[in-house]
Amino acid sequence: MTTILDIAKLAGVAKSTVSRYLNGGSVSEPTRQKIERVIKETGYIPNAFAQSLKAKQTNFIGTVVPRLDSFAASRTVMGIDDELKSLGYQMLMSNTDQSVEREIETIYNLANQKIAGVILLATVITKEHLNAFREVGIPTLLVGQEHTEVPCLIHDDFKAGYEMGKHVLSKGHKRIAYLGVGEHDIAVGVKRKEGFKQAMAEHGPCEVAYFETSFSMQDSFRVSPKMIETYRPSALVCATDNIALGALKGAYSIGMNVPKDLSITGFGGYEVTGIIHPSLTTVNFHFKAAGKMAARKMIKLMNGEEVNHLTRMDVELIERESVDNV
Repeated sequence: MTTILDIAKLAGVAKSTVSRYLNGGSVSEPTRQKIERVIKETGYIPNAFAQSLKAKQTNFIGTVVPRLDSFAASRTVMGIDDELKSLGYQMLMSNTDQSVEREIETIYNLANQKIAGVILLATVITKEHLNAFREVGIPTLLVGQEHTEVPCLIHDDFKAGYEMGKHVLSKGHKRIAYLGVGEHDIAVGVKRKEGFKQAMAEHGPCEVAYFETSFSMQDSFRVSPKMIETYRPSALVCATDNIALGALKGAYSIGMNVPKDLSITGFGGYEVTGIIHPSLTTVNFHFKAAGKMAARKMIKLMNGEEVNHLTRMDVELIERESVDNV
């Protein structure tokens, strides 16, 4: 059975380009001719479900998530689903496995199914995203990232970083390591770190070194031992709870005691951080409440009601056992 990927390979174009063509989006004339020739030769038939839908919008809201194994994403989606059901709407969720191309293709596919609106749990917003939003012409809401052209709901990552930095300094730590992620992620990679840096500048003096890993717990476990042994910080501030959990195991693997030898903190407020030993000092993000708020904001957008372009959710520092006084 021929798929969009088959069409794309035979025509020598991206999957998202074929999806855009099938949904009436902008495609150059030479590209259009190549795609049409391949479709004719293969006898490809577009998705039957999408073709059978009526012209009017459905009561489905598309929710696009970058990964299914994320505590933040799962809690946010639970909030969205609960609120939509209470308001008489249904959620249609699509996982993109952290693929930007799949994310953009999904936006076009959801529009083709006459989805009433799209909630995107975003990690990065590209020009291709913005083009897709304009072309599909349906209400779109970003959750987790901020952009001037699209309504969005974010957590206060700057405040989270600032409060954590201030807290670590208040415990007497003067040699601190920050284990973050790439700056392609504006919320976690930029805003959170900027808040932390602001706290260092205002409440220092101190020595701070910045290191980088991925969002993976395994990657954090792999890189943290060498970083800890080389820099020898008294406190390690990690950009997420997952990174902190990997670093915690990494510290134990080289014989360090937390928090006696090394204090470790995270961000997120994942449930597991409260039951491990030592329990993790973190900043709690209200993911489920954010999901409920996103659902309400989306309904207003669909109804043509005026909404704030930017909604910022507050955060809460949770002090636990993993940070010691110096």
